[in-house]
Amino acid sequence: MGLNRTSLYYEPVGTSDRDRQLMDLLDKQYTKKPCWGVRNMMRHLRVLGHQVGRDHTRTLLRKMGLDAVFPKRNLSMPATGHQKYPYLLRDVIVDRPNQVWCSDITYIRLDYGFAYLTVVMDWFSRYVLAWRLSNTLDSLFCVAALQEALATYGKPETFNTDQGRQFTSWEFISTLTEHGIDISMDGKGRTFDNIFVERLWRTVKYEDVYLNGYQTIPEAKDGLREFFQFYNRERFHRSLGYRTPWQVYSGEADRQMIPVRKVPESARV
Repeated sequence: MGLNRTSLYYEPVGTSDRDRQLMDLLDKQYTKKPCWGVRNMMRHLRVLGHQVGRDHTRTLLRKMGLDAVFPKRNLSMPATGHQKYPYLLRDVIVDRPNQVWCSDITYIRLDYGFAYLTVVMDWFSRYVLAWRLSNTLDSLFCVAALQEALATYGKPETFNTDQGRQFTSWEFISTLTEHGIDISMDGKGRTFDNIFVERLWRTVKYEDVYLNGYQTIPEAKDGLREFFQFYNRERFHRSLGYRTPWQVYSGEADRQMIPVRKVPESARV
């Protein structure tokens, strides 16, 4: 063609407008029905008038980092060579702050694209210790959130995640081991291992993301910062005796002699 090959560079193809629309619809339905797999999601899109196949639906779900929540052989696959850890919380009663922390990632839709949100949460109080928003699904923003939580609130006895590549990465695991934290990962076929952070995603999306319709990542960061401040300090939780996560995490509820409901057995197993 008469072109110098050293002057040509590959430019990645971005996500199309149609795919972003489909991903937004999948995200909203996943928030409602996290147990739905590829087939049901495909049928849902077709009912809405979108001609899409099972393979394309699966590709979009993987791109969003969404995996159906139901008992199956593998809830989340780590990267090749990454070490997996056993689930340490079977029959453990979580009854104090900083006993167990957990983390997860979710998809955040924007008007002109999408992003990924991760949080570090105290399991007993539901208090969000740290969070990060990123436009890439790598481990760095997860590590940054973990490091902020450790620097601000000390360390937990146990840290629980799924077996995704972000949480089995060397950067993430080494941060935990350097602080002497026991590492727990969701077991195979265990639906409720990380249920509290899954409930948080539903709250974040229905009470903030879907209502505000963020257009850009900076706008989403500002909005989420305000929402998490509200969630931690002002939003009452029925499971916490209608106290806020901060009141329970800081011990304010105990000082005021306010009972905190224990975690039900169905949510611990």
